[in-house]
Amino acid sequence: MSSTTSDRTAAPRLQTRDMAYVALFAVLMAVCAWISVPVPAPFVQFTMQTFAIFAALLIMGGRRGTYAVVTYLLLGAVGVPVFSGFRGGLSVLLGTTGGYILGFFFTALLYWLLTARLGESLPVKAVAGVLGMAVYYAFGTAWYLTLYARMGKPMGLLAACGYCVFPFIIPDLIKLALAVLLSRRLEGVVKQP
Repeated sequence: MSSTTSDRTAAPRLQTRDMAYVALFAVLMAVCAWISVPVPAPFVQFTMQTFAIFAALLIMGGRRGTYAVVTYLLLGAVGVPVFSGFRGGLSVLLGTTGGYILGFFFTALLYWLLTARLGESLPVKAVAGVLGMAVYYAFGTAWYLTLYARMGKPMGLLAACGYCVFPFIIPDLIKLALAVLLSRRLEGVVKQP
């Protein structure tokens, strides 16, 4: 096999520009995780972290967006305080809400898979974003329920969703919509590979 043929079949390498975008969006995820949006009672306060996840995927595409999410998670895992409340380390990822944070990885993979298979049209991106939300909700809630059961405090699915999912659905849909709008504005600025 000639080197030209093998070069065409190999996965495209990240260019310097791509690595800069990945790093930039990993930092954006950290900054957005630190931004806490206060809301009146009985609503639950939320961060802008998921906005940054969606923005990375929608603006950079599934491949580079997934790399940005992985970079963000690795920074947090080694102790850099990139998670909400300026926290970092494995204790956060292994804690009760760690499943939602780890779920971002599966969200990114699903987005990458769907857009690679079905194209980069706006409806595909929006559906991939909504399905991605369902993925991190499902993964995080399963993690949450498992940890509470191991601590001897079993909780029902509906109760867990009442604490960890239902209060965040509307804010997350709004953040997804904002990320879609931002991605449309930056369409010609950040080139997708």
